[in-house]
Amino acid sequence: MTWGSVSLSFTDVLWSFLALCFFVAFCTHKISPNLPRKCETWRLYLLFQDLIRYGKTKQHLKRDDWLRAFDVPKRWFWHFYAISVGWNGILLGFYLNFIFRHQSYPSWLTGILDIVTGVPSTDSQVPQLSSLLVQLLLFVHSLRRLLECLFVSVFSDGAIHLVQYVFGVCYYIVLGLTVLCSDRFGKGTGTLLSQLDWFHVAGNVLFIGASVVQHQSMVLLARLRTGKSGTVETLAHRVPEGGWFELVSCPHYFAELLIYVSLSLVFGGLSLTWWLVVLYVLFNQALAAQLCHELYMSKYESYPRHRKAFIPFVL
Repeated sequence: MTWGSVSLSFTDVLWSFLALCFFVAFCTHKISPNLPRKCETWRLYLLFQDLIRYGKTKQHLKRDDWLRAFDVPKRWFWHFYAISVGWNGILLGFYLNFIFRHQSYPSWLTGILDIVTGVPSTDSQVPQLSSLLVQLLLFVHSLRRLLECLFVSVFSDGAIHLVQYVFGVCYYIVLGLTVLCSDRFGKGTGTLLSQLDWFHVAGNVLFIGASVVQHQSMVLLARLRTGKSGTVETLAHRVPEGGWFELVSCPHYFAELLIYVSLSLVFGGLSLTWWLVVLYVLFNQALAAQLCHELYMSKYESYPRHRKAFIPFVL
């Protein structure tokens, strides 16, 4: 698709659409129609709320039984990261063979890339080292989150909508393909080491820092439900404290945004597609953080009023 002098791929359109959807959801999530609860507009409102909320933020939502039929356990989050580790590990292997052994991608993968990329540019400015590092960092991020879900986090009996579950599975599949689309022809100039630039170092430093913040936040959340021995004592929700929780209600969501910004930095800021991914993550995580923040503010009278929801001192 071409817009003016800018050629947009399927991935560009997709990430733009997702960013727009979550931006609208963020702006309208508080709007509640003053209508009878049995009318169609009210049912659509409940469906909207059911689709944007998960876990503790939907526990007090008065839903019809037919909506509850689509609930799946929130603890299934680990499925997303398991799929991401497997899928993006395979893509990383293909890309390493592509770079070092000059082996072509399998025909099925080439066909998928042709669909999601459209007509790929032959003069991509993204260094080949950038694509390799982003694919590797995405794999590392998914592996860490998988291990945290399995061995750190203590999930309650909260639920997510089946649509959210399917979306999460598809998300990491498309995300890996998006990275691979940044280098379709392997035209990196010089050796990988000769391509090393300041933004690769800066991006990796930010990635490590944001990952540490996110991990520490997950540990603090888990400790709200475990004793000193590490055994689970309660599944109740409590006010998180310590670390970046002193600044925002959801530092793990803010860290997620920083991780994606760091990957854009590894790309040298040259990938329009990845900036669209960052835009989607911004609105997606902002919505989730705002819903959690509003729950904390309404549930706990002593909740610190100086805390922001998502971005320290800003939002």
